[in-house]
Amino acid sequence: MRPRPTRQTGQSDMFCARLDQIINLDHELPRLARLINWDFIEDRCGEAYSDVVGHPPLPTRLMAGLAILKHIYDLSDEALCARWVENPYFQYFCGEEFFRHDLPFDRSSMTRWRQRMGEDRLNALVQESLAVALKTKALKPADLTEVIVDTTVQEKAVMFPTDAKLLNRARVRLVRLARETGIPLRQSYVRVGKWALIQHQRYAHAKQFKRSGRALRRLKTYLGRTIRYIERKIKGQAELSAYLRPELFKAGRVLAQKQPQRGKKIYSLHAPEVECIGKGKAAHKPYEFGVKVSVATTLKPSAGGQFVLNAKALPGAPYDGHTLATVIPAIEATTGAEIMRIIADAGYRGGNAPKTHAIRVYTAGQKRRMTPAIKRLMRRRSAVEPVIGHLKSDHRMNRNHLAGTAGDAVNAVLAAAGYNFRRLLAWLALWLALLAHTLRARNETSPA
Repeated sequence: MRPRPTRQTGQSDMFCARLDQIINLDHELPRLARLINWDFIEDRCGEAYSDVVGHPPLPTRLMAGLAILKHIYDLSDEALCARWVENPYFQYFCGEEFFRHDLPFDRSSMTRWRQRMGEDRLNALVQESLAVALKTKALKPADLTEVIVDTTVQEKAVMFPTDAKLLNRARVRLVRLARETGIPLRQSYVRVGKWALIQHQRYAHAKQFKRSGRALRRLKTYLGRTIRYIERKIKGQAELSAYLRPELFKAGRVLAQKQPQRGKKIYSLHAPEVECIGKGKAAHKPYEFGVKVSVATTLKPSAGGQFVLNAKALPGAPYDGHTLATVIPAIEATTGAEIMRIIADAGYRGGNAPKTHAIRVYTAGQKRRMTPAIKRLMRRRSAVEPVIGHLKSDHRMNRNHLAGTAGDAVNAVLAAAGYNFRRLLAWLALWLALLAHTLRARNETSPA
């Protein structure tokens, strides 16, 4: 069953206060709510539901509004639910007509809604943010044809992986599953495994690498014994084997992988999709663990600021130049405009931009001659860096808590939507302040 559209009835209630009577409708958040085309979002997100009769889903405006507010103000699901109950502006933005003192949904509904929508449908929020920017003249249509493209790393919410931590964690997870399924273990290595991990960390900190190596070998021995014992116990039990096989497979990979190994490794047992991405530069974090994300912004400074045109997770840590064939069609599908010029850093040399139309890709340090106008545009390339910084520090792209590769993609898209709507809130607040200043100056100059 599709969700019912949210419509204002205009009716009053003797016992409840209407939100439009207790809030300032000139505040930027209610103004933004009136500018957003909620019908477009409801149509795009409603495609995820079938017409089969069932439990009616929550309204799309409510769930989409919650997703936007979450990433505008950098809130967790729990913090957002707590603020929604006490904030009438949040409730008005999500389509409520009367002030509510309780949540009309469960917190886990937000997780299920994000999983159902996926990356493609949530791109409608980015599209609508750009449509509102064009409507309010914060952005001009010509700004959509020239873009800056860069990549960054969206880190996953995992602990810093070391061989010793992964070996011990794999054994702990196997022991817990064995106890849940009733498999009697001859030895769980709970105390000695924890002590071996502590010894390894102490010896490694003291640079006593022979002793730390012995402690690491003990951890491998404990994990290998646990794996082999569980495999002997589940032999011939198809149902139990199917339940434990994924965890045994991950533990076996952790046991077998080596430090100089080429190819994909496991860096987190609860998030095996995590990749190790080297930044290739001297920094306080030379390696980051997560997924590569491509970010595209407008090239020229718009009236409302630097808007994000597209944010896309790129699993597999591809070479930057090889991502253009994927990123350019995604940008054009989001903006509805044909890209004419792309500015990128030196990592995009030899890119695979599609040859369907005349896209000119300019990279830093290229050999060909450039006109003075292009040289001025090239100096704008670094304008994408503060945008990436704001996406990470203010809009939840610094540490992704959503599960799986789908969670990586969804978090990147919602961070871009939250950034754009945050720019629009600032633009509407500035617009209102300029209007108030103009009216005040007119009243002061008018004759009494």
